[in-house]
Amino acid sequence: MIRVAIVDDVETVRDGLRALIGSSGDMTVVGEAANGVEALSMLARVHADVVVMDVYMPVMDGLEATRRLAEAGIPTRVLVLTGYDRDEYAFAAIKAGASGFLIKDARPDLLLSSIRVISWGDATISPRITRRLLDLMAKRLPDVNAHPNGRLETLTDREREVLLEIARGATNAEICERLYMAQGTVKTHVGHLLAKLGCRDRVALVITAYEAGVVSA
Repeated sequence: MIRVAIVDDVETVRDGLRALIGSSGDMTVVGEAANGVEALSMLARVHADVVVMDVYMPVMDGLEATRRLAEAGIPTRVLVLTGYDRDEYAFAAIKAGASGFLIKDARPDLLLSSIRVISWGDATISPRITRRLLDLMAKRLPDVNAHPNGRLETLTDREREVLLEIARGATNAEICERLYMAQGTVKTHVGHLLAKLGCRDRVALVITAYEAGVVSA
C-alpha cells in the first residue's frame, strides 16, 4: 500500500482527497494537516511515501513546508496540488524539492496515477504547464559553451541517449521502445543518471538536460 498524507487548509478538500485515495485499492491515508507547520510535525512522526500538499495555507504555506521537508532529509515525496495555474508556482515547487505539480481540477485518475508515479521515485508535472515551463526555461538558459556541465562528461553514450529521451518527456516504457532496451536496463540507466548528475528525480534530470544544452525547447 502507498502511504499518503494530505495537507490542505480546506476540510472539504481533505475529505474529497481522502475518499478518492481510499477508493484506489492500493493507497491509504496515514495523516492529515491543515497547514505547513502541522504537516512538518506530522511527517516527523508518521511515515508517508507521498504527501499531497496545497500551496496557499495559513501559518506556513506548502512551498515553505516542502523546502523544510527536503532540508530535514525526510524521505516523503511531495505532490503539490494547487488551484492556481501559474508558472511561477510550478518553478517554485520544483526548486523547493517537490516531485510533482498538479492543478486541483486534474482528473481523479491523473491525480491517483501521479501519486503512484511519485511513490515509485519518478516525477510528474501538470500536462498543460509542462510546455510553458520548458518554453520559459529555454529563454533563461545560460550559454552552454560558456558554462559547460562537467558532470555530463561522465555519462556513457547510452546514458546520454536515455537522458535525451527523459528530457523530451518519454516514460520508461517509451524509452524501451525507442531505444530497444529492456525495462530493467532503462531503470538501471535512470538510476545511474540520477547518481552521476546529482539529481533527486526526473524533473531535476530534465532541468539539468536543458541547462546543459543536451536538448532545447
